[in-house]
Amino acid sequence: MTNQLEKNQIRQPVSVDWHAKEEPTAKERNLTVNPGDAIAQKPQTVEEKAKQVAVDQPDITGDWIKVPTYFVVEYPNGEKKALHHVKDAEEISDVIRQARVDENGNRIWW
Repeated sequence: MTNQLEKNQIRQPVSVDWHAKEEPTAKERNLTVNPGDAIAQKPQTVEEKAKQVAVDQPDITGDWIKVPTYFVVEYPNGEKKALHHVKDAEEISDVIRQARVDENGNRIWW
């Protein structure tokens, strides 16, 4: 009878002592929510950054969502800058506040 009970016992996995484990590095933990949020370690041109996509998938409503990793901004002086959608969010907001479009579709800078 004892053998029969042992066969029918529920076997749960042994809990892990997390305190005994070494803390994983930031790279091992992959701290970003989306892989596209990660900033490349090697230098990239503005054109290379412009091609990166952070999110390219449907949301819960079924609408397809595509978010660029970098927003390319061209300032009135002709300078182009790639702003990361997370790291440079405040600067992106500032640029949006500064740039306005008139009724003809022409950009007006404040």
